[in-house]
Amino acid sequence: MSVTLLLGGARSGKSRRALQLAEAASPTRTFIATAEPLDDEMASRIAKHQADRGQGWTTREAPIDLVDVLHETVRADHVVLVDCLTLWLSNLIHHDRNVDDEVERLLDALRLPGELILVSNELGLGLVPSTPLGRRFRDQQGWLNQAVAAASDRVEFVAAGLPLTLK
Repeated sequence: MSVTLLLGGARSGKSRRALQLAEAASPTRTFIATAEPLDDEMASRIAKHQADRGQGWTTREAPIDLVDVLHETVRADHVVLVDCLTLWLSNLIHHDRNVDDEVERLLDALRLPGELILVSNELGLGLVPSTPLGRRFRDQQGWLNQAVAAASDRVEFVAAGLPLTLK
């Protein structure tokens, strides 16, 4: 398996970069979406992302059960793009799932045969959250990013639409 992790802030261009890499890698592509349309604004964002993808994509929804969908989807002749790990983590916390267990399952799934592109937000560059839940989320996001980066073959940081290779 080839695993690429794309990190960046909000509106940094990381999702666009992920689409470009996936489209260059294979004509057979699956997009795994972790967002849930909980309000009209989020539904609009999701619709825009779907329109940006265009033709040639199969879409799977996996707001919580990401690892199960990876096991169903990843294969050698295919590229899978997960957008994004940050929303997945938020969903796990919101649904009171065991984050450590789910992250371990994700790391095991990174060994599946195929090409996998993961998108995640870098949250550690901003202000310290003012609430315990916010600090917990920021910390767990940082630990998730570190673990996935260590297991990835390639890691890029995207800022202002420009990728910077970290690994």
